[in-house]
Formats: sequence, C-alpha cells, structure tokens
Amino acid sequence: MPDSYLITAVVLSAAVTWALRALPFTALARLRASDTVGYLAAHMPAGVMVILFAYCLRDLPLTDPDRLLAPALALAVTIGLHLWRRNALLSILAGTTVHVALTSALLAH
Repeated sequence: MPDSYLITAVVLSAAVTWALRALPFTALARLRASDTVGYLAAHMPAGVMVILFAYCLRDLPLTDPDRLLAPALALAVTIGLHLWRRNALLSILAGTTVHVALTSALLAH
C-alpha cells in the first residue's frame, strides 16, 4: 500500500494543477464584461498592424532596389488585402507569406 505521504503529494499536486488551469477561465469570465477588454478587442488588430509595419520596415534599404522589392510588395499585398477584406489576420498572414516567399526566392539567386 502506498505511503500516506505519497498519496498526499499526489492529491495536493492534482489540486494545485486543477486550480491553476481553472483560474484563467474564472478571471476571463469577469473580464469579458469589462469596457477595457472590449476596447482592446476593437483596437488591437490595428495596433498589431502598426507594430508589424514599424518592425518590418525599420531596416528597409532605401538605396538598394534589389532588397526593397520583397518588403514593398509584401506591404502592398497586406494593405490591399486589408482594404479589400477588412480582415487583419488574413492581411497579416498573406503579407508575411508574400514577404517570406519573395525573400527566399530572391536570396536563392
């Protein structure tokens, strides 16, 4: 028969694990009614786009047209797709895909 110390340790570990997994759902239920969370849900996609824009274009080589092609086309795809579909996730994924594909193709040569 297992030692009572071992049983206590397993039960305590299970209780702590269950509590840590349940805690976010308990906190999330209260946050859903919050005005702040509603504001962030409405404005975060634009904020993410601005941060990605600044990050991706921070080292843009304006004097080297060969290295300017991939970021410029990816930016055009992202902006065009976002204006057309108004879907931030689709725009970000498509722009990233175009940038990675073009960068990989241009570096292969």
